[in-house]
Amino acid sequence: MPITRRSLLLGLSAALAGCTTQYSQQAANYGPKPQEEHPLPGMPLDKIKPELRRTEVDYPSSEKPGTVIVDTPARRLYYILGNNKAIRYAVSVGREGLQLRGNAYVGRKAEWPSWTPTANMIKRDPGKYAKLAGGMTGGPNNPLGARALYLYRGGNDLHFRIHGTNQPESIGYAMSSGCIRMLNYDVIDLYDRVPTGTKVIVLQA
Repeated sequence: MPITRRSLLLGLSAALAGCTTQYSQQAANYGPKPQEEHPLPGMPLDKIKPELRRTEVDYPSSEKPGTVIVDTPARRLYYILGNNKAIRYAVSVGREGLQLRGNAYVGRKAEWPSWTPTANMIKRDPGKYAKLAGGMTGGPNNPLGARALYLYRGGNDLHFRIHGTNQPESIGYAMSSGCIRMLNYDVIDLYDRVPTGTKVIVLQA
């Protein structure tokens, strides 16, 4: 059956409408968050590469809906929706993020968490970190960003965190420090979906 000019135009219009809807949704995902304890102004989409934007994707998995899968080699995190669908988030992976493999669970959650440098960080760079040995309160300058999910195994804190960042330009890359970083807008979205006790699977190369 020949393709008519009308059917071609209708198909093109539908495709353009789909692209517009997707763009509008993505723009909303990274819009202002004035209700936050530390309000976020919003992040223009042209500052986020298309492949790094939060989006629903096909993702075949036998895991239950609500499971979180961290694919460290790909620097992506997936929230399983079921029916072979997932929400894909871009992440950056630091040195500490390469030290965990296998299953864990979210043992604790925190909004605008405080942060304390490790003993090794203080020893390595006392001029930078010694003054923060007592901890740094949460806020825009805190390296854990807007939210943190603390991973546990067998009742023990693994000192492995999925958290926000005050360095959005680092997303999608391997970093020298930190665990699993997400854009603040994305970690807020994940935080709201994930209760304590949620299963987390960390994949390594």
